[in-house]
Parts: sequence; structure tokens; C-alpha cells
Amino acid sequence: MEMTALIFTAILPIFLTIALGFLARRLGWIQKSADSSLMAFMLNLLFPALFFSLILENPALRQAENLLLPPLLGFSTVAVGMGLALFLARRFQWGDSRERRTFSLATGMYNYGYLPIPIMAALFGRETSGVLIVYNLGVEIAMWVLGVGFILSAHDPKPLWRRVLNGPVIAILIAVPINALGWSAHLPEFCFGAFDMLGACAIPIALILIGVTFADLFKELSFREHRGFLAGGLSLRILVLPLAFIALALLLPASTELQRVLVVQAAMPCAVFPIVLARHYGGAPIIALKLALITTCLSFLTIPLWIGLGLHWIAD
Repeated sequence: MEMTALIFTAILPIFLTIALGFLARRLGWIQKSADSSLMAFMLNLLFPALFFSLILENPALRQAENLLLPPLLGFSTVAVGMGLALFLARRFQWGDSRERRTFSLATGMYNYGYLPIPIMAALFGRETSGVLIVYNLGVEIAMWVLGVGFILSAHDPKPLWRRVLNGPVIAILIAVPINALGWSAHLPEFCFGAFDMLGACAIPIALILIGVTFADLFKELSFREHRGFLAGGLSLRILVLPLAFIALALLLPASTELQRVLVVQAAMPCAVFPIVLARHYGGAPIIALKLALITTCLSFLTIPLWIGLGLHWIAD
């Protein structure tokens, strides 16, 4: 009961911030014209700063087991999720090809940053949060290489490396070797202060943008359509895939930090970013929206359940 109460305490501010973002859009405090600049500011400055603050001087990320296996698992879990979703949609012939491809991306992609980073920080602290960031490198690569490159937009002329090498990924690729080689000890203290201050802004702004996105598209929702997609997405994202994640944590020779990362990621709802990707690359954004919204709402109850069960099982 104590752990369940702690998990609820960790997730309540997250959902409140999302709700405030929703309200801010409805009241006109955040205009649509500000969205792209806020997103660019967040991805190119705030999240890289957050990653530097979590990776540099992190002893857990000087262990080889926390550098090699986490990104491989991040990539693999997304790949398997997308593959299962696409198989299910084709097997039951839900919708058209565009809708099935969006369903595969939206179901396979879980919320790997905006929700788990504050939860991880509240439950386990900085070392495990750093391992989460390295794990997310694999998730990010899988999203662009598989989700966009092969599922949504196989014929997009933009080079693959330009999709993958964004601000957060570059920050991880720079910070991890600096930390592993011990070079971060030579950085002046004010650098760490700046990373901490800027990084502290990243998650609140990201959560507000989730609420803003929900507010923009909420009026388009009708759960009478796409029932097959919704049932399949809920079954995979809320039941089947969480069990698979926790099984990996139990069976693989993973560090304690990586086990915790897998347990927390097991509980995550569908990601919000596939809505943007579906809009940009000719998918069906309404399906991505419905899956993100319904799994996010349900995750208020399922996050404590899966994290509580997962931590109990890996502790035995």
C-alpha cells in the first residue's frame, strides 16, 4: 500500500499539468501560433539540457551493462509492439492501409519520456533516470527508422540520418561518452547549474503541450468509429505488452536500474507524438489521438497497478 500511495503521489502532478495545458488552450492562454516554437525550444534546448543533467556524473552509466542492453531493449520493444499491432490489424482487416499503419505506429510507441521521466525521478532517483535516457535512445531510433521510415512513409525523400539525429539524440550521443570517460569532472560547476535549471523546464512544458494537443483535437473525437482499433490497441498496450516488458525484466540478465526502467515503461500509455507524425506523413491522426487519449486516461489507474506488481515481482 505504501508503494501504491507513492506511485499515485508521483503521477498526480503529471496528470494535473496535462489538464492545465488543456485548460490553457481552451482559455486562449496558449495560441496555436506558439506551438511550433515551443516544441522546437523544448526539443533543441530543454530536453538536451535535461539529458546532460541526468547523464553527466552518473555512476550507473559507467557500467557497460547499462550502456549496451538498454538501447537494444528500447528498440526491440517498439519493434515488437509495432509488429504485433500491424499483424492484428491485418488479421482482422480493420480499416484501410493508412489506418492500419497508423494503428501500428500508435500502439507500438509508448510514452517513453514525458511520463516516465518524472515518475522515475520520484521513485528511484537520478541513476535510474539516466539509464532510462539511454534506453530511450533505442526507442527514438525505432520510432524514426521503423515507425516513420518503414511503416508511415517509406518513400519520404528525407535521408534517414536526418530524421534520427535530432537534439535529444545528439545530446545522448555526446553526454554518454563524456560521462563514461570521466571528462565531465572538468566541466565548470555553472554548466551543471544551467543544465539543471533548463532541464527542470522540459517535462512541465512537454506535459502542457500534451494537454494542448488533446484540447485541439478533442472535438473531433467519436468513439463509435474504429472500435476494432481501440479494442486491439487497449488489449496490447494495457495488458499484453506490459506483461511482456515485466517478463523481460525478470528473465534477462539486466541491472537493477534497467529492471526498474522496464517495469515503469511497461505501464506507459500510447505516446502522443504519433499524432503529429500521422498528420505530417499522411497517416490517420484521429486513430493515434483516440489511442493516446484513452490509454492516457486509463493509465491513471493502470500505472500504479503495473508498476506496483512489477516492482513486487522483480524484488522476489
